[in-house]
Amino acid sequence: MIRVAVIGTGKISESHLRAYASFGQRCHITALSDIYPDKCTQLKEKFELDCDIESDYKKLLDRTDIDLVSICTPPYMHAEIAIAFLKAGKHVLVEKPMASSLEECDRMLEASEQSGKILSIISQNRFRDPTMRLKKVLDSGLLGKVVHAQVDSYWWRGHVYYDLWWRGTWEKEGGGCTLNHAVHHIDMFQWMMGMPDRIQAVMSNTSHDNAEVEDLSVAILSYPNALAQITSSVVHHGQEQQLIFQTEKARVSAPWKVFASISRENGFPVRNEALEAELDAYYTAIPELEHTEHAGQINDVLTAIENGRTDILVDGREGRKTLELITAIYQAGTTGQAVTLPLQPDSPFYTTQGILSHAPRFYEKKNSVVGFEQNEITLGSDYKQA
Repeated sequence: MIRVAVIGTGKISESHLRAYASFGQRCHITALSDIYPDKCTQLKEKFELDCDIESDYKKLLDRTDIDLVSICTPPYMHAEIAIAFLKAGKHVLVEKPMASSLEECDRMLEASEQSGKILSIISQNRFRDPTMRLKKVLDSGLLGKVVHAQVDSYWWRGHVYYDLWWRGTWEKEGGGCTLNHAVHHIDMFQWMMGMPDRIQAVMSNTSHDNAEVEDLSVAILSYPNALAQITSSVVHHGQEQQLIFQTEKARVSAPWKVFASISRENGFPVRNEALEAELDAYYTAIPELEHTEHAGQINDVLTAIENGRTDILVDGREGRKTLELITAIYQAGTTGQAVTLPLQPDSPFYTTQGILSHAPRFYEKKNSVVGFEQNEITLGSDYKQA
């Protein structure tokens, strides 16, 4: 039985608790921790947990009845808590984004390597059937090389969204929509496409004058023989979210859609229905995942722990790649200059202090509330075929 502590009991922690509950024969929630203990009490009652409650996570570090820790705090606390538990000999699962800076990521990776414990970063959208299938289609060799990719990370958030005490500042949230919303799509994109050579970007705050951070960014990524574009937003009504890959032979996407062309004698296109049918058949033949979203990733981590392994789909190095892309977008969007990857430690955005020193403050954060009476959240598209 794997014994679990959950640190931070905001709304996202419920996704973790529901996932752990689905593996009740394999794991047990031992403790909940939050600076607001009453939130722990509410979750303990809601999920009918037999667990301890601590307002100070440090009191859990030396406990021998904790094997795995889920960190669901605001991003600025991720590195501190993760490093502490890794050094204490616990496996660690961290909500996205991995940390506030690449320097923090590197210290987390070092702690994981020295302890020999798992460090995994939540990327629940990799554990969805449509995205897993799209990844396998891209890897199949049926499409040829990717020549263009389009990432539409479209969300919408009302003005009051940034009134929550930790949101809307570079210090506590670490950034705006590029870091905290598009992280889902940027993670899926880099998993499927790999890391670019260069990034150019612009960003703005168009609609939320109660936040320092951006609510819209557009980035262009350069590869040796391909281009990609990423739009990150919390100002798009309808919240359409998609990843589109244009390849040598066809267009494929999540949500799934396929279109293939071949050339007429004069160079104009005609539809390649045979290839479309082949790709559709390949896609639909891929078996469905037994567990999806948070449960899929938690199952991956639990299985590795049970078998004494550290190889998992989304480890700390994968989480760092995603943050490196986001950091490069911030650097390019702030300086107006193209950024070459990989980013080096002399980048002005490598450390948290560097980000705080250089990042633009679009507006002053004006309001600060502990929480909202209406606490429902949305987790984005399910990427199923329309």
